[in-house]
Amino acid sequence: MKVLLVDDHPLILSALQAMIQELDPDVKVTAVGSAAAARSALAADADFDLVLLDLQLGDASGFDVLVEMRKAHPALPVVVISASDRASDVIQAIDLGAMGFVPKRASNDTLVDALRLVMAGGIYVPAMHLGSQAGPASRAASPAIPAAETATYQVTPSFEELGLTPRQADVLTQLLQGKPNKEIARRLGLSVETVKDHVQAVLRALGVSSRTQAVLAVSQMTQQRLERRAVPR
Repeated sequence: MKVLLVDDHPLILSALQAMIQELDPDVKVTAVGSAAAARSALAADADFDLVLLDLQLGDASGFDVLVEMRKAHPALPVVVISASDRASDVIQAIDLGAMGFVPKRASNDTLVDALRLVMAGGIYVPAMHLGSQAGPASRAASPAIPAAETATYQVTPSFEELGLTPRQADVLTQLLQGKPNKEIARRLGLSVETVKDHVQAVLRALGVSSRTQAVLAVSQMTQQRLERRAVPR
């Protein structure tokens, strides 16, 4: 496995590189400190399996670099690593094609869980409360558990929880993996129009209006499950 780390802070870059290589000595890590160096690394070697990208780079906006990478290397998963954990930044990163968003304050275990999920085809987002953005799934939220203490990521809810048909649940699974409608249609053997209908049904079931909000709402539901399990009986 080959990982590209992009962060203009030398200490953080070294810490991430050491942590990943300690977890798996077979992982080859390339660490660069700028957007320009990241472009050069990808131009020289297009076989990276994963990119960890900081949002605050000295020579470019991390969001702009994310857009560049998604256009030039659409099959390459990019996970944002950021000092910010604002919901607006998480939403923007996922909207732009990131397969995950991990706050820098998160624990090593959280980062490991996030990377495993992304490499398995999922999308990782930190635990957060989205207010009305995430519809009914988030309205009964209790006080948040810090993402650094809870390895929380989206798990497809049960049919009973959302009232989805099995096919709609299949579509939701694909949405959580960031797949566009055409790809979902191909994978499930459906027409694009049928997929659009199922997507709308999923959004209505979650009480949200966009695919990104759906991902975040499911993450919120998972967070609430963990909170309930943590309450002493």
